[in-house]
Amino acid sequence: MAQKYVPKAAEVCEKSLKEFISAIGNVNKLVVLTGAGISTESVPGIPDYRSKDVGLYARIAHKPIYHQDYMRSNRCRQRYWSRNFLAWPRFGQAAPNINHYSLAKWEASDRFHWLITQNVDGLHHKAGSNMVTELHGNALHVHCTTCDYTESRHDYQEKLDKANPGFKDTYVASGEIAPDGDIILPLGTEKGFKIPECPCCGGLMKTSVTFFGDNVKMDKVNFCYEKVDQADGILALGTSLAVLSGFRFIHHAHLQKKSIFIVNIGPTRADHMATLKLDYKISDVLSEL
Repeated sequence: MAQKYVPKAAEVCEKSLKEFISAIGNVNKLVVLTGAGISTESVPGIPDYRSKDVGLYARIAHKPIYHQDYMRSNRCRQRYWSRNFLAWPRFGQAAPNINHYSLAKWEASDRFHWLITQNVDGLHHKAGSNMVTELHGNALHVHCTTCDYTESRHDYQEKLDKANPGFKDTYVASGEIAPDGDIILPLGTEKGFKIPECPCCGGLMKTSVTFFGDNVKMDKVNFCYEKVDQADGILALGTSLAVLSGFRFIHHAHLQKKSIFIVNIGPTRADHMATLKLDYKISDVLSEL
């Protein structure tokens, strides 16, 4: 199942791999930036968005939810939570893979400076990473959009189940899961779906993820900029860098003439900035680093 979402990679060239490893070995402080491609080897499989042939956009007409639509439309919220509710048993059980565990082990090294992830699957934390910033939030938590109340996505799943008896038995979660924990279902499936309110203030509950159209908080962005400033190089893993929120840190490092390393199957927005780039499976590289 995990390999279903891993795009076809170039055959590993030992010479280029050794050159890559040697170059990273010359970096005294390294920041790592990860994208959806680092989780595609996990079980059950989690797809990325843009990989050729296997990425979600390449296979289906997936349209992610926008923050403004979620906040103003109850029907939009029903559509989001009905699909998320059905997808959760699979998405919530996704386990870290060798890539997540490898990066967690790197924290013991003085040369590892920080990890920035664009992912919302929480797998870095599950693998034991502590020195990590989840740029777009974490789908394993929910929060109130009015007050500061938060709770685990697992607990909120029980509330959704109680509020919508029989829903999960009526609609089988056989659709395609998205990297953000969404699932594709026929229009109209969401009609009548009830969304539990905040138990403290009655406000709207939302998964703790930065939706499209919303902005990452600037204090989080500035913190990541500081980590890049303090480092000598940056390593991007499993990201096309198509989204500005992650690309800006590569661009920032490039302006400072710092070493930039990329491992991604397929082209990225920053290929022309890279000191070295490999189009290999991430596990084939991290297992040797």
